Amino acid sequence: MNERHRMTLHRLKQMHATGEKIAMLTCYDAVFARLLDEAGVDVLLVGDSLGMVIQGNSTTLPVSIDQMVYHTECVARGNRHAWIIGDLPFGSYQQSVELGLASAVRLMQAGAHMVKLEGGGWTVPLVRALAERGIPVCAHLGFTPQSVFALGGYRIQGRAEEAASELRINAQQLAAAGAAMLVLELVPTVLAGELTKELAIPVIGIGAGSRCGGQVLVLHDLLNLTGSRQPRFVRNFLEGGLSVQDAVRRFVTEVKSGQFPNDALHGY
Repeated sequence: MNERHRMTLHRLKQMHATGEKIAMLTCYDAVFARLLDEAGVDVLLVGDSLGMVIQGNSTTLPVSIDQMVYHTECVARGNRHAWIIGDLPFGSYQQSVELGLASAVRLMQAGAHMVKLEGGGWTVPLVRALAERGIPVCAHLGFTPQSVFALGGYRIQGRAEEAASELRINAQQLAAAGAAMLVLELVPTVLAGELTKELAIPVIGIGAGSRCGGQVLVLHDLLNLTGSRQPRFVRNFLEGGLSVQDAVRRFVTEVKSGQFPNDALHGY
């Protein structure tokens, strides 16, 4: 088995350029950080999804920057090799570029290697300001959970021609402003595939089909721990009596090989 080296942004860009799939999972604590890292997960996302799967809230909106800093610190302590992305939570960047910069600094000091923010258009100045200051940015388009009420619930984004055009423009603007990665959530498979080819940055899908440059799932969904009905794009990798470690390894293997997601089962 080859010795595993610490993941870098340069390596992630190389993977995108050569077509090697990127495996990403959410992670919120040191124990799972160690387990996911040892199972070969490329990227650990300290997501504000912790508001739902850890705190029991119905949305991600109540999560604070203090809570994100705490969980990022925990993940950083357990990780050795994976790239760590910290979510900027609702209210930590919407008011001003200055607030967004201050919030991003806190996450980077807590151990994140990159910060993630949701939305296009209005976020471009913040993305540019972060990139100019050496803070790597992952953008997030399509369904953006922090805007769940404005979007009318958990709906596919970019199906209509006008909506698809707007999403494409937003993606191009964010990449031009310095975003180094893009997450597409609940986006039609064809559109997500086109953007993956068009953009020079890694594109990670969640409910966006198999043509993206990588895949991300919420860890608790992958392990079928939430006790609620799962979205179409989720698969229970614990099915069959596997251990947690084996379930995560299977996810990594099937993302890398292109077996997951299966567009007929998980795509839109």
